[in-house]
Amino acid sequence: MTCRGKYFLILLLILCACTFAQKINKIEITSNKVFSDNEIKRWAGLNEGQNYFSGVIDTSISRISTALGYSGYFYPSFNKSTVEFSLDSQSVTLYLNIDEGAPTVIQDIIFSSADSVNIENYISSFNYLKGEIFNQYEIENLINNLLSDLENEGFPFASIIIQSVYVYKDTADADHLADIYFDLNIGKKSTIDKIEVAGNTSTKDYVIIRELRIEPGEVYSQEKVENLPVRLNKLRFFDPVSVPSFYLNSQNDGVLQIKVKERNTNNFDGVIGYIPPQNENESGYVTGLVNITLRNIFGTGRAAEISWEKLTRISQELQLKYLEPWLFGYPFNLNAELFQRIQDSSYVQRIIGGGIEYLATEDISASAIVTFENVIPTTREIPVFTVYNSSSITTGVGLKIDLRDDPLATLSGFIFENSYSYSSKTISGPQEYFNESTQTEINLQRFTAGFGAFFEIFPRNVIALKVNGRELSGPFFEQSDLWRFGGTKTVRGYREEQFLASRIAWTNLEYRLMLSIRTYTFVFFDSGYYLLEPIPEIGIVRAEDFIFGYGIGIALDTAIGLLGVSFAFANGDTFSEGKIHFGIVNEF
Repeated sequence: MTCRGKYFLILLLILCACTFAQKINKIEITSNKVFSDNEIKRWAGLNEGQNYFSGVIDTSISRISTALGYSGYFYPSFNKSTVEFSLDSQSVTLYLNIDEGAPTVIQDIIFSSADSVNIENYISSFNYLKGEIFNQYEIENLINNLLSDLENEGFPFASIIIQSVYVYKDTADADHLADIYFDLNIGKKSTIDKIEVAGNTSTKDYVIIRELRIEPGEVYSQEKVENLPVRLNKLRFFDPVSVPSFYLNSQNDGVLQIKVKERNTNNFDGVIGYIPPQNENESGYVTGLVNITLRNIFGTGRAAEISWEKLTRISQELQLKYLEPWLFGYPFNLNAELFQRIQDSSYVQRIIGGGIEYLATEDISASAIVTFENVIPTTREIPVFTVYNSSSITTGVGLKIDLRDDPLATLSGFIFENSYSYSSKTISGPQEYFNESTQTEINLQRFTAGFGAFFEIFPRNVIALKVNGRELSGPFFEQSDLWRFGGTKTVRGYREEQFLASRIAWTNLEYRLMLSIRTYTFVFFDSGYYLLEPIPEIGIVRAEDFIFGYGIGIALDTAIGLLGVSFAFANGDTFSEGKIHFGIVNEF
């Protein structure tokens, strides 16, 4: 036979084996009194329709016996379990005759310990097992719970060993009984005396240590240690941080070791464009966006941001921010801000202010702000009313609760933010637009609320939902007072700040697929509402609408930060009208 003939014969035999493989047509389980047919099939790994193989009965009995043993049934019987073939031998029926037998009951639990502690304080939870069926899963769960309790009470090296299990038969009642012997070693109560930081090349050790909020000599708690990475992730200075390790050094001091890997905290985000002249009577102009963020200046946690944006020939924004964290070593963040908007040929708006944030806990903070604002209408050759010349003082308070596991690529948790501010505004001109009903002293109130929730519905698949609302109330509003709505930070698919309104609300719903720890793709649906009440005397007309946007996007973990890019459509847009939103995902 040639080599080609041998290969053909082998292939033919394989095809025949696949074609004529015997199937398990039916599985009949009898005599079982405690556990259901489905439980027994699951333990055996059997299903109707699967291929039959020699020894299936022995394999199934072995698996079922193991599962019954874990549940406290050590003496099952499988008599008369057999296999029956069909007349054409193409299918089989399995008959499993299972008598679980009498269960083994826990008679006594005996603990011993070499430590000079009152172990009764720790083992009381085991007493309820007496008289219960010997269930290995339940016993293991109790052991894990006790070890967790001990770790949270300062005993990270505690151990519980099952020394022996004595199984016997009660001659009087013919019951199967078991005595369990445990050895409990609690060890010395540990405290966190030192904290070591490794992997940080620019961030100062004290910046990391203060975020942990651990006092020297604090009793060790495993639960608290496991939550430390969440606190450090909120700094956004590092790649996702792992759970710290703990050991005793040669002086018997407890040492908590933190390992971090720094990421780039200085971000540059910018797009510059040139709009050529449309005719001979005008010149071209530069447009674009530049955003420079320094989040960890000199490794101290201080932050600064410079942002410049020019969208049209005569409209631009300039914003400067600074953050001083942990003022004088106390949990207070001090921030300052300077903002200027040149709104086409209408007005110039300048805001200078600052605030202080109290870090009540690692998750909860409260803040207070004060700002000073001036609005100056642009002088024109032909007078046209745009806004009043005004100045105002604003004070406000805010509350933030942040329980996200990672602010850059959240898998689970939620965030809640709200604020209230009160503005005292004085109008000083232009006098030619005043009349008897003009109010020169007005008060404005602003309310904001935001909620975000994140759910990992199954591994690497996340649902992200954000709900936001803002309200401006007062006797009347000017253009410079109103909320600006639409675009990347509100409803995608619309131009940036496309709408002006006194009341806005929006939702963002995303389905994210995590490609790596901090890179993900997503599809989204945004919805929004805005309302602007009419003020005829200053040229403001009523505007109200519900808007929708949808699309796809990706967030990439790059050397310059988390880069977000999305392609979005507004309600009714064609493909050619879709908008691209992109920029560094950043929280100052």
